Amino acid sequence: MFPINSFRFLQRTLLLCFLLALTTTALAVPPLTVNGNRVQAGGQNVSLGGASLFWSNNGWGGERYYNGEVVSWLKRDWHATIVRAAMGVDEGGGYFQDPDGNREKVIRVVDAAIANDLYVIIDWHSHHAHRYPDQAVAFFQDMARRYGNHPHVIYEIYNEPLGDASWDNHIKPYAERVIGAIRQIDPDNLIIVGTRFYSQEVEEASWNPIQANNIAYTLHFYAGTHGQYLRDKALAAMNNGIALFVTEWGTVNANGDGGVNEGETRAWINFMKQHGISHANWSVNDKAEGASAMWPGASTSGGWGDGALTPSGKLVRDLVRNSDPIPGGDGGDGGDGGDGSDGGDGSDGGDGSDGGDGCQDSVRLPGKIEAEDYCQMDGIQTETTSDQGGGRNVGWIDPGDWMTYSLNVPSAGRYTMNLRVAGLQAGQLQIEQGGGGAVYAVVSIPATGAWQAWTNVSVDIDLPAGEQRLGLVALTSGFNINWFDFQDGDTGGGETMVMQGEDYLVMNGVQLENCSDQGGGQNVGWIDPGDWMSYPEMDLPRAGRYKVAFRVASQNGGGVLQFEKAGGDVVYQQLNIPRTNGWQNWETIETVVELPAGVQRFGIFAPAGGWNLNWFSVTPL
Repeated sequence: MFPINSFRFLQRTLLLCFLLALTTTALAVPPLTVNGNRVQAGGQNVSLGGASLFWSNNGWGGERYYNGEVVSWLKRDWHATIVRAAMGVDEGGGYFQDPDGNREKVIRVVDAAIANDLYVIIDWHSHHAHRYPDQAVAFFQDMARRYGNHPHVIYEIYNEPLGDASWDNHIKPYAERVIGAIRQIDPDNLIIVGTRFYSQEVEEASWNPIQANNIAYTLHFYAGTHGQYLRDKALAAMNNGIALFVTEWGTVNANGDGGVNEGETRAWINFMKQHGISHANWSVNDKAEGASAMWPGASTSGGWGDGALTPSGKLVRDLVRNSDPIPGGDGGDGGDGGDGSDGGDGSDGGDGSDGGDGCQDSVRLPGKIEAEDYCQMDGIQTETTSDQGGGRNVGWIDPGDWMTYSLNVPSAGRYTMNLRVAGLQAGQLQIEQGGGGAVYAVVSIPATGAWQAWTNVSVDIDLPAGEQRLGLVALTSGFNINWFDFQDGDTGGGETMVMQGEDYLVMNGVQLENCSDQGGGQNVGWIDPGDWMSYPEMDLPRAGRYKVAFRVASQNGGGVLQFEKAGGDVVYQQLNIPRTNGWQNWETIETVVELPAGVQRFGIFAPAGGWNLNWFSVTPL
């Protein structure tokens, strides 16, 4: 037996250990705090990733996934760090019709998220929330009393205001009232406020932000609809000082349907990672639409294998698995290797161990250099390539990464540099004197549709004679390089053939306007998705490689030009249209393609619109 005093000491010790364990459990995730224009976890910049459940409304189908098994599966298999409970409010079957039932669904998800050490968004999923401030105040005060001491919980007080709601007159006053009510009970958990026009007009909120602590603003996007123009808005808002949180995003069109746009999806993921924006994908559901993660009939308790996941679900799971972990957390069940979202295809880990030979020998021009045979580099990795000839390619390229190479240039002059590239998104590569000297050229890298879908691009550069270092500097991410070579300039070419954009034989959808570019005349404009032009014959002198240049302008960018055989039977190349900041601010984009000899008719098709065309040219190499 214990003496009485010893027993009491043991009691106190055990009680202290129990209280410490409770404290540790409650702080299993670090608080989310707004610091400047970032939402940080435990004081660290992160881009956390997770998934949003579908509307909770009775009879809509998505409510079947509001359970602990689904939340546990998202943590265990997807390595999600966020889950979102999208409680329907004023639609049929929502909170206004069944407050107790919808509240209980949210509670099930929140309790499961806390038990699994996930952040959880309690979403007032309405397009008209500012009309019902009293109901929102009552609901969020109820949630704050229940969960205000759990750093896991995030309050999203307005899902998607519509375009007819004013930030200054409707959204902000509503938000200030609800925020004040929450802060009476919970002084510090993160609160997220929706922005006008389906939570896209974040720049408006940045002009007149809410004066309260720990507030972020909602940004929503769908990759099939929203491109660079919306990322520019987001960056402008952040530059004005507000923090963003993507509580909902999709791989498909804004209506929730359509096919997966993988290129734009990865561009968005890279953007969010670069700028420390956390996100939740729409949606965990089996509805027959493109945005659903599962096929109809999928289990309502998790356990989804590849066969149960839609194309969107498979891509999103992979992206979420490779988002940032919760600082200090257990990381779920561990990662599964890179998916190549920053370059590379993730096939062999990309450790770069076979790259770089220290430049023991220089390459005499004309000649070919494997990209992995750099002298020095910063930031890149290498991986096995599936391109013809095998070997390795350079990947995982981020803005500012660089490589240098040793050249022996026999005589000063112009050389044609051909680069073998692949990537899911368009990019830019700067060619310069090694060590940051003279800039020889900036090359536009086209989106090829996959990390191992290879194509050639060419640029003419003037090089001095002698032994020298050449530098390649990435201005953007999203592409791989296999090799590059140099040919004597002005030797293999021939006469450049120019076709004016307005000289089509037949077209669909486009219009003409006066052009202020050099040479005047007219240009093709009002180009929408699906528009096309078919042009008169060109007589090509031989089969082989041709440089094709397009003179384009675009106010917002995001368009795509497809160069094809007239009629579309053969597609030679697709090029992303850069943002030129004006419909008459012209830039030339180029690509290199293989073309047959003889009389040819070419067509230009617009998979994505929003750009003008002045002319295009074809030059034999």
